[in-house]
Amino acid sequence: MAYTDRQATTLALAHALSAAERGLAVIPLSRTKLPALRSPHRDDPDPAGPRCHGQCGRFGHGVYDASADPVRIRELFAAAPWATGYGIACGLAPYHLIGVDLDTKSGTNSSTALRELALRHLFTIPETVVVRTPSGGRHLWLTGPPDVVVPNSAGRLAPGIDIRGAGGYLVGPGSRTDHGVYTTTPGTAHLTPAPCPPSLLRLLVPPPRPPHPNPPVPGDHGRGLVQFVLSAHEGQRNTRLFWAACRAYENGIGPALADPLTEAALGTGLSEREARATIASAARMTGHRP
Repeated sequence: MAYTDRQATTLALAHALSAAERGLAVIPLSRTKLPALRSPHRDDPDPAGPRCHGQCGRFGHGVYDASADPVRIRELFAAAPWATGYGIACGLAPYHLIGVDLDTKSGTNSSTALRELALRHLFTIPETVVVRTPSGGRHLWLTGPPDVVVPNSAGRLAPGIDIRGAGGYLVGPGSRTDHGVYTTTPGTAHLTPAPCPPSLLRLLVPPPRPPHPNPPVPGDHGRGLVQFVLSAHEGQRNTRLFWAACRAYENGIGPALADPLTEAALGTGLSEREARATIASAARMTGHRP
């Protein structure tokens, strides 16, 4: 059955309100799976200034707009009548949701990679909510402790496995995108998200930073990350920069490498604003202050 955008928006709102009844905070998404509402600060003269996470009172702050309040959800969708899906914010009470995204587009078998991790680290994925993506991938919904912040990551756990944690979101079942519809795997829709196994949780949380680290010299590893960014083709530039910045911060050379990575990104065609925003996002996702 073909759906008009109006019907798709009505269905998305209905699914979003149903998710909110379970205590899940949601935002409207466009057909591209991105937040449907653009940032009200996109034309601010100082992109490097303090980021607004909704303190201004306007919509358009991505996952920071997320709410389980049906009145606010209706207001969000009313402001985005083109929305055809909804995102579920991770890391928030009551579930402190962690999404394990098993991708199929990376050319690797992410399900096999997860099984190998489970065997190596002695954990079992419990019975939980599973959402099917239009490409055949799966999103596993798990819950974390309220005092543990799980960062977002892409491919860090294993190739093809992305993690959605604090500051991230999962595309909700029932959402319609340019590539198809997200659906709950039969037999899991009624389940409550299961707790993340402790052994898996330890893999998802970065090790604590030393209290007063001495900033290391970037060295050969830093030069390799810069070269990785410089060799990016169109369509890879932002992804490669984010990956390299994440590795730099994880290895303690993020601050020292921020400017060289920015210069490399400029050489591939990214603007300085895009490059610095991507590096700052990598810093936050790895538990560092940009």
